[in-house]
Amino acid sequence: MNTSDARPTSVLVTGANKGLGYETARRLGELGWTVFLGSRDEGRGRAAAEKLAAEGVHVVPVPLDVTSDASVAEAVRLVGEHTDRLDVLVNNAGTPGRIVPPAEATAEEVHGAFDTNVYGPVRVTHAFLPLLRAAENPRVVMVSSAGGSFAVVTDPDQPVSRMHELAYSSSKAALNMLTLRYAQALPEIKFNATTPGEVANRAFAATDMNNNTGTLTVTEGTDSIVRLATLGPDGPTGTFTDRLGPVAW
Repeated sequence: MNTSDARPTSVLVTGANKGLGYETARRLGELGWTVFLGSRDEGRGRAAAEKLAAEGVHVVPVPLDVTSDASVAEAVRLVGEHTDRLDVLVNNAGTPGRIVPPAEATAEEVHGAFDTNVYGPVRVTHAFLPLLRAAENPRVVMVSSAGGSFAVVTDPDQPVSRMHELAYSSSKAALNMLTLRYAQALPEIKFNATTPGEVANRAFAATDMNNNTGTLTVTEGTDSIVRLATLGPDGPTGTFTDRLGPVAW
């Protein structure tokens, strides 16, 4: 038996002090995994970790601002103190940006969303690649959005087609392309994107990001995240799905 098989599966979830990130951390922790709970706000992250620990989860709070190179580097150092490999990375941290009409959107506003939603996953993925490569079946889950799908945004029956903004949808479209390019270039690591909703039913999960207006629970919203995080060695890479199945790019 390989000695690494005796150790718990490890996962880092970014933006995990609340919402989809927290629920993902909780569900994977219930499986007996070691959870590295990433949170930009150190106090909120510690409180979330304490709550999970009280439920029996082996959790380590990790201060992590995905927009900061220094913060990401410190997160790698901290995780490296606890493990010599990382089995799963869930790039969940995201921001809706300011939902303003395209004519009023400035480059600065768009940059803010890209810094978290695009550059953030690149920063974190790049920094943790050595620990991911040390794992036997490494997986990276990109938490994207149906708003990043050209097929969905051009479907007049989808509500997002009538949400006129630039930053969020374009940043998630970029994240989808990043997922594909990583998957193609690094076949030894599974890279998959998911949207926490049901595209066919025009439904999304209730979170702070949408003022809890979604019709799906946060648990339902994490179904596809958990599925991708728990993929076996023969699982797919370079896919975009929701909890019901494949989503058109």
